[in-house]
Amino acid sequence: MSQQPTHGAAPQLRTLFERAVALHQQGDLVRARILYEEVLKIRPTHADALHLLGVIAAQTNHPARAVELIERSIEFDSTNFAAYGNLGSALYALKRLHEALPAYDRAIALKRDFDQAYVLRGNCLYELKRYEAALASYEGAIAIKPDFAEAHSNRGNVLQALGQFDAAVASYEQAILLKPDFAEAHSNKGNVLRRLDQYDAALASYDRALAIDAKFVPAHFNRGVVLNQLRLLPAALASYDAAIAIDPDFAEAHFNRAILWLLTGDFARGWVEHEWRWKNRLGSNIHEKRDFGAPLWRGEESLAGSTILLYGEQGFGDTLQLCRYAALVADLGATVILEVPQPLCTLLANLDGVSRVIIRGDAPGHFDYQCPLMSLPLAFNTDLDSIPARERYLRSDPAKVSMWQEQLGERTMPRIGLMWNGNPIQPNDRNRSVWLADWVRYLPAGFQYVSLQPQLRAADAITLERNPGIFNPAGKLLDFSDTAALCDCMDLVISVCTSVAHLSGALGKKTWIMLAYAADWRWLLDRTDSPWYPSATLYRQPERGDWTSVFQGVGRDLRLRFP
Repeated sequence: MSQQPTHGAAPQLRTLFERAVALHQQGDLVRARILYEEVLKIRPTHADALHLLGVIAAQTNHPARAVELIERSIEFDSTNFAAYGNLGSALYALKRLHEALPAYDRAIALKRDFDQAYVLRGNCLYELKRYEAALASYEGAIAIKPDFAEAHSNRGNVLQALGQFDAAVASYEQAILLKPDFAEAHSNKGNVLRRLDQYDAALASYDRALAIDAKFVPAHFNRGVVLNQLRLLPAALASYDAAIAIDPDFAEAHFNRAILWLLTGDFARGWVEHEWRWKNRLGSNIHEKRDFGAPLWRGEESLAGSTILLYGEQGFGDTLQLCRYAALVADLGATVILEVPQPLCTLLANLDGVSRVIIRGDAPGHFDYQCPLMSLPLAFNTDLDSIPARERYLRSDPAKVSMWQEQLGERTMPRIGLMWNGNPIQPNDRNRSVWLADWVRYLPAGFQYVSLQPQLRAADAITLERNPGIFNPAGKLLDFSDTAALCDCMDLVISVCTSVAHLSGALGKKTWIMLAYAADWRWLLDRTDSPWYPSATLYRQPERGDWTSVFQGVGRDLRLRFP
């Protein structure tokens, strides 16, 4: 934070204040604070002493106190640009971002060439996901100070968020050119190279960051992410461990380590470590931990005669996979309330063990315990041999099945349901989803193909128009009960790793799942079967990005298994 006194006082007061500033600049915060307080005893309206006392509060991790002191200083001197900048930083530390912005704006209004304030404002706008405005703020700093390495690096961050990956790389490289030992810029460059699937170059960037600063935790963590994508799992685990050794509370590394352990079948450690997900800022499909005013059930307390709320906190597929535990909870004597997103509500209304299904956000009424679905495997001490893997635990609506059968017409050949992409905002969607145009050429004749896509991307819609032989529900899949009924009309469902794969497996349908090289944890390693879904067969990329081999294998087996 800036230290910018603006006026003096009587000679003795001026001397006392100048001694405080000198101690402050030397890093002796304790004695500096004492002298600032002495100044304020003599003159309580001394704006600079209040301001710099606030700076010390911020430097000693007391941002709320910093806000209080700096706001008081501004009451007595509203022309101090540094005070507004430091006020913005204290508010930013408190995550009061909407209040921090006007403080930065005022600092810049008072000092048009206040390059640091432009960067700090950009950081605030970035946190608020106002990326275009953040970009303009960083570029304002660079216009004032072209050699401002931090501004170039932060500009790279926002360009990455905007999907302008090549421009982001160039911005990081400019930051590194200006400041070769800038570990953060090297690490951030690695992140965007990872997004561009340039994994070797990304690793080199992380290694360079760590050569500069061996304790730079994000580089250890992100290095682990790349190694995990390359399926170099012992090395990935070592990187996560290194990050945790430096920062034991680094939740992202704990969470990724949990996923790695689950992937390798080490459920004993994986489920425990998976509880770090609530603190994982990168878990975009995980909702905030909720306080229901009832204790979390951990599998230790008796549930006989109790009511428990189970709820999904992640994606549709996770909920479909883990809702099977509701029956086990009910078998312990509990009355089970299940809270799920609206598109799942009708389908799960008759789930075994559930007394009542509610839509997320509706009032659940009284309950004695609560537990998120993804914590149930931990509560039941689930290992590979104790996964509750019933052949079928979901049921479709017979009336909807009849409706689809009528629309599909007379069965003259095997019916194959197709699902080729998932939610485009899912972080790994670019690796797990495919384009129908790339797949359709490998689908052999002699089958009635049916799209199971509830929504279509523009390119896929064009492909369907060019392939009228594929039955297209055309917007009639309004929720998962509609999709479940259509799945039950199929002889086989072929899906990428998305919610329909879980739905079909939970229905007990013969399901073939096409997986990326670095597949999700629930499919484990190197298996062609799934302990979660007895009816599933897994088709894996033999190398990163090789969907052609997967398509060929699926086409071959269609011809062999459905003569």
